[in-house]
Amino acid sequence: MDVLERIGDQVKSNPVVIYMKGTPQFPQCGFSMRAAAALQECGVPFAYINVLQDPEIYENLPRYADWPTFPQIYIDGELVGGCDITLELHASGELKSLAEQAAAKGESAGA
Repeated sequence: MDVLERIGDQVKSNPVVIYMKGTPQFPQCGFSMRAAAALQECGVPFAYINVLQDPEIYENLPRYADWPTFPQIYIDGELVGGCDITLELHASGELKSLAEQAAAKGESAGA
């Protein structure tokens, strides 16, 4: 499978997914740490991909949605943005709402 197809599959099969450096438990950069913490505070399960462990994704993810930096957060198959946008959405309460809606949609689709 082509790496862009693999990324597309990950984005579409997970209601909420973050591509980050490290893991939510052991982030490898401050931006990834803050974005993952914002998602965790929403209380909605999310998937994560450690881009440092997959050189193909690290190299090609910026091409997938034309977003040059990490982390990248996708909700309901759409790019939400990086750290700054995620933190703004979290502060306004919108991140939690988006994540909850996507998770509920994912649960009903899987039922």
